[in-house]
Amino acid sequence: MQDRRLKYLLILPAALLVVGTTIWPLAVSLVTSFRDWRLTRSLTPGPFIGAEHYITALTDDPDFANAATVTALFVVIDVTITVLSALGLALLLRRAGVLASMTRAVLILPFAVSPALVGISFRFMFNAEMGVFTWLAGALVPWLEGYVWLADPVAALLVLVFSDAWRWVPYMTLVVLGGLAALPKEPEEAARIDGASEFQVLRDVTIPALMPVLAVVAILKTVFALKMFDQVVTLTGGGPGQSTVTLAYLVYSIAFRWYDMGYASAVAWILTALLVFLAIWYMKLVLRKPGGA
Repeated sequence: MQDRRLKYLLILPAALLVVGTTIWPLAVSLVTSFRDWRLTRSLTPGPFIGAEHYITALTDDPDFANAATVTALFVVIDVTITVLSALGLALLLRRAGVLASMTRAVLILPFAVSPALVGISFRFMFNAEMGVFTWLAGALVPWLEGYVWLADPVAALLVLVFSDAWRWVPYMTLVVLGGLAALPKEPEEAARIDGASEFQVLRDVTIPALMPVLAVVAILKTVFALKMFDQVVTLTGGGPGQSTVTLAYLVYSIAFRWYDMGYASAVAWILTALLVFLAIWYMKLVLRKPGGA
């Protein structure tokens, strides 16, 4: 009995920390999402208004609709580029060698850079007058010389995707490399003995066996892409116009520019529900057993 009590006492500090820093704030924000609370009117939460904030966001708010569209486009492009690039780099670095080993060692460096710093760096690199990427693009394609990338809605979104992929592809490459190292070699060797080409081995043996790892990579990248905030602030500021306003940035704008804490909490919970749904959907889609429902 004493051992059991001691076990619970030992985990009590960690449990209290989780409750105080995670569960309690989430519960408060959930309650706030059902209240009318604007800081411009009162410093204390207003009356309960039910699901009015959620209904407004999902049916009658053009800013939410725009942010949802931008976020969806960003996630699809970003996750696709990241997963395919990570898979390609991992396959190239799979072979043993000094160059491959050195490359693996430096792959973690981009991920160690702060997201906010990545946004600031890319803002300078895509500067129309002195940006290195602007100069390089102008040297390769003359009509792009001096092009103001961040003033074009489509180009600004692509620059945002590029900056995020630059940070995440190396890390995800290491994850895929770990998955490749764990794969048994016998199926690939058997396929080669049967006369399969390297492409056929890759398509029919390696990638299917690697699907659980790619699913994890896709899930993680989707979650982080949906939460994109730092680089939006430091790279595009949500512009031009509202072309790069993501849902996470919209929550920030509603709460700290419009001071509508109730509505901001509702949008934040919609984003949270979306994260959970997509994670479950990815797992069912990619890890579905053959012949399963």
